[in-house]
Amino acid sequence: MIVSLPLLISVILFIVLNILLLITVNQTFNTFTPHNKDLPVSIIIAAKNEENNIRNLIKALKEIDYPADNFEVIIIDDNSNDGTLPEIQKSIENSFNFKVLKAENKLLPGKKGALEIAIGKAKFPFILITDADCIPPRNWIDYFAGKFSEGYHFLFGHAPFYQDKQLVNKISCFENLRNSILTFSACTLGIPYSASARNMGFKVESFKKLQGYLNTSETLSGDDDLLLREAVKHKMKIGVVTNKNSFVYSYTKTNFKDYFDQKSRHIKSSLHYLPSRQLLLAFWHLINIAFVFGIIFSVWYPPLIVLFFVKIITDLVIIKSSQSKFGYDFSTVQIVFYQLFFEALIIINFIISLLRKDKWK
Repeated sequence: MIVSLPLLISVILFIVLNILLLITVNQTFNTFTPHNKDLPVSIIIAAKNEENNIRNLIKALKEIDYPADNFEVIIIDDNSNDGTLPEIQKSIENSFNFKVLKAENKLLPGKKGALEIAIGKAKFPFILITDADCIPPRNWIDYFAGKFSEGYHFLFGHAPFYQDKQLVNKISCFENLRNSILTFSACTLGIPYSASARNMGFKVESFKKLQGYLNTSETLSGDDDLLLREAVKHKMKIGVVTNKNSFVYSYTKTNFKDYFDQKSRHIKSSLHYLPSRQLLLAFWHLINIAFVFGIIFSVWYPPLIVLFFVKIITDLVIIKSSQSKFGYDFSTVQIVFYQLFFEALIIINFIISLLRKDKWK
């Protein structure tokens, strides 16, 4: 009975937390996202060795449905050693609101230094950022401009991956889905902790108030999460853009080496989150991992098998009811399989992140 009571309390707590998560996700995506085509916006992209991707990005940006006088695109080449720069120059010919810069005399290393130079050259008071391998939708600016009109300092949107049949892709897509459910719900609850630089924006005034990326130098990455951390510290108004027409898609890595490199950079940034966010995330992931391990420990204490099945059922309910909102489609069998993979990879990726040295391409 002494052991059974903690077990019962754990199950009830886990179910309550997941119900809260499900309610919050629905609340987040049921919020109306206004349009606005009058707000002047500068789109910033840092590109390094993106010869094979940059043309598709520029094509998508040229097709954006927004008054050309009200937005500009600044692409900064961060000392690429392939054909990125000439490809940019060729692709933006005769486009008056597109320009290319070179990242010379950077004050900060990596992508942050390149972005900071480009943001300093922006002529409009609102910034949107994406990556060179992304495809922004036609109405991308509209939805961010509409939310900015409500007084937000920082905004982030969803950045899903194109889904295919490769194992690396499936794992990456599932991770993106699970992490997005958590990050969007956390922001709605007033505890934002993570964003994606593939789809985010901020006011130039707010960026300058934070001293740009100066206070995010703990890691080479973190141009999104750590900048958001600084915005939280300054009590800025942070929101999410959830309309499907604001989603910025990109392709996943195609091999496990690149996948682990990418995850290592992301996890290293999380080591520098605010302590309150670290505690919340540690609690959430540990309780989920513990419920998965219930199936192993049930060998010694059979009632612990309940933890495993509660975990599987709650995951199925949350993902089945939420995945379409985030642009994904997993079958029941895939959800069970990749959820177990997801929990195991949290441990593996954390260990790898402590052993690897990051680099900006």
